[in-house]
Amino acid sequence: MVPGAAHPAPLALLALLGALLPGPGGAQTSVHPQKAITSRGASITVNCSTSCDQHTMLGLETQLAKREVDHGNNWKVFELSDVQKDSFPICYSSCLGNQSSALMNLTVYWFPERVELAPLPRWQPVGENLTLRCMVSGGAPRDHLTVVLLREGKELGRQPAGDGEPAEVTVTVLVSRDDHGANFSCRTELDLRSQGLALFQNSSAPRKLRTFVLPTTDPHLATHPVLEVGTQCLVSCTLYGLFPVSEAEVHLALGDRRLQTTITYNEYSLLAKALVEGKVEEEGVQHLTCAVNLGGQSRRSLENVTIYSFPAPNLTLSQPEVSEWTTVNVECEAQAGAVVTLNGAPARPPGPRAQLQLNASAEDNGRSFFCSAALAVAEQVVHKNQTRELRVLYGPRLNERDCLGNWTWQEGSQQTLRCQAWGNPTPKLNCSRKEDGALLPIGDLKPVERKVAGTYQCRATSTRGEVTREVVINVIYHQNNMAIVISVAFVVISGAVGAAVYIYNRQRKIQKYELQKARKAQEEAAMKLTTPATPP
Repeated sequence: MVPGAAHPAPLALLALLGALLPGPGGAQTSVHPQKAITSRGASITVNCSTSCDQHTMLGLETQLAKREVDHGNNWKVFELSDVQKDSFPICYSSCLGNQSSALMNLTVYWFPERVELAPLPRWQPVGENLTLRCMVSGGAPRDHLTVVLLREGKELGRQPAGDGEPAEVTVTVLVSRDDHGANFSCRTELDLRSQGLALFQNSSAPRKLRTFVLPTTDPHLATHPVLEVGTQCLVSCTLYGLFPVSEAEVHLALGDRRLQTTITYNEYSLLAKALVEGKVEEEGVQHLTCAVNLGGQSRRSLENVTIYSFPAPNLTLSQPEVSEWTTVNVECEAQAGAVVTLNGAPARPPGPRAQLQLNASAEDNGRSFFCSAALAVAEQVVHKNQTRELRVLYGPRLNERDCLGNWTWQEGSQQTLRCQAWGNPTPKLNCSRKEDGALLPIGDLKPVERKVAGTYQCRATSTRGEVTREVVINVIYHQNNMAIVISVAFVVISGAVGAAVYIYNRQRKIQKYELQKARKAQEEAAMKLTTPATPP
């Protein structure tokens, strides 16, 4: 018989029966060891013996590769090599025509070839159940093999491996935020300590879990509803209740154009900002979108932005600089659809054009014309304004209001003398005393001295002409208990004969009154000096 070859079925059956029936004289077949465990691929020796002391046929029935390594009168030792699986070798003997046998229980142990934790979801929502699966291929004996599932090395659950191939063991856990970034794994435990061996463990590679929270609400998108071509506005997108917020991605876009975004992360919220510029090619209604992506899910908000063009109105003066009493036309015009308002223009039906006409006077010099254009855009009203200034050329002016013709002051008092000439272009003013050409002390007089008294000729000149005016300064002072008035005031404005006569006569009356008053004061003082004293 070839070593390791299987016996015919009748012989195996006889061997099993022989194990139940004693041989002649009670001869028995024995096997040692009766139970054995060995690692897969290893070799083991088996001793077959019989109690028969007669000539005996003794052998070992097995499917394993065997080799007789030693023998005696009633025993033989066989070596079984390359043991790959559990087996039941049978020692048999035949003594005087009677057979007997002994059965050996040979168990093979080996470690699993594959211990793997099934891939985890790329993202796992917080608050939902997650089923962990550990796949185990190979390993024996299975009734000593247990599968343990772990989180960061801590046991979540254990189950026998079972007989499936591959074996699959599961544990379900409720995922929380604390599980974000945690490592999950599984391991097998082959416990052969009851067989005189050890506890053998095999672990899978760990897998990291990523958890997330994405609120059901959409982001808050803030923007201006209208945007003018060539201008910029700030848009912002906010979303609260995110975890982990640093993993969230934000996509801000105007139409198909993605915007350059700055993102600020807080504990559970984010704020994204971007500058949007209105472009000519994007005129009309555009969709501004904000999408926040996390955990393979997205929350999106959309707002409409109307991009428009609206140049400032065209405000024109027929002549920006004119001589006095020249007719000036003012016109303001805006684009179609706009409504124009021009200050000072007569009331007309609303439209894109307004105008007015005026006869320019000196009072119109520096007058500012203001034109406002209003345009309705996407239920918003936008405005553009324009201003223009009119310059009116007119001759010098020296009037009573700005250059008083008569001043009467007390000597030593604090006074301010004002004389202002008006005109466009601005006239040059010169005031000199008639008697000696001394200049009029325009401005602060601190204090007033009697030497400034006199009649001054003020002359205002420009390229548009000249005008003159007399200014009289009276200084009242006391000398020897007498009040004395120096100078007399009158004003003559050249070019206005009737008015000059009126002012002249008025100043003459004032002059007479002041002289009479001074003379009376002198007479009263003289009388006091000449009146004899009353005797006691």
